Formats: sequence, C-alpha cells, structure tokens
Amino acid sequence: MTKGFTQKNLTRMQVLWYGIFFGVFQFMMPVIGYLCGTSISSFISNIAPWVAFILLLCIGLNMIRESLGSDEEDTVDEFNFKEVTLLAIATSIDAFAVGLTFAILNTSLWIPCIIIGIVAFLFTIVGIFIGRKLGDIFGNKFEIVGGIILIFLGFKILLGF
Repeated sequence: MTKGFTQKNLTRMQVLWYGIFFGVFQFMMPVIGYLCGTSISSFISNIAPWVAFILLLCIGLNMIRESLGSDEEDTVDEFNFKEVTLLAIATSIDAFAVGLTFAILNTSLWIPCIIIGIVAFLFTIVGIFIGRKLGDIFGNKFEIVGGIILIFLGFKILLGF
C-alpha cells in the first residue's frame, strides 16, 4: 500500500513487478527455510526478526523524511529494483521461519509455498491500487502514514506478534 501512496506514476508493468517480487520472495523464503532445516534454525530465528526490523525501519524512516521535505522539491517518483528487492526481502524474512517449521514437522512444502506466493502476489497488486486511492484522497503527506506502517510492521516482526 505504501508504494501506492508514494509512487503515483507506477505503470501497470511496474505494479506487476512489485507483485512478482513480493510473491516470489514469499514463495522462496519458506523453501530456503525448509532446505536449511533444523541445523541453523535457532540462529536464524533469532537474527531474522532483527534484519527485517532494521530494513523496514530504515525504509519507513526514509519515507517519512522524504514526505517532510520541502514541497518545492520534486520527489523522485521512479521504480527502483533495489528498493523493491529490499522491501520484498524485509517483508518475507518471517516466512523463512515457516519453512523451518515445515522441515521440523516434516510437512509438505510445495502446495503451501505456492499458495503463499500467489496470495502475496495478488495482495501486493491490490494493496498498491488501494494505496493509490487512499493517497489521492488524503494527499501527498499520506507518505508519513506509509512510513509509520512499515516501521510498525518491523516492530511486529521483531516482537513476534
């Protein structure tokens, strides 16, 4: 949703790329967690929330900083694969733990991961369009709300809610 608030000029192809990145990372992280198995589960489960928190905190604070900048300054409204990748990783790190759980429980992996990836893909696309509509209603300063949402998401992951 935050990208819908902040990047009004995203093309349909760029929105599709967001969906693909988020869907693929949400699919891949449980698979990677499953493959890592139980040997490193305690280490990864302790550090992964911190990594996600730090990434989301930095991105959220940057969004807030940019929204509080001078109104005369034109904000860069461009699609950035590096930022999309960081967001996709940050929001899917907790899915790594799901994969570890699948490995520990010796549960089927592929069907749940495919469903997770498809749902993430669809929700990302829908979220961008909802964010765009909310941004149109509430104006450019709604980017602050987007930044705060990312920071709270980081805290949610860190605290395990």
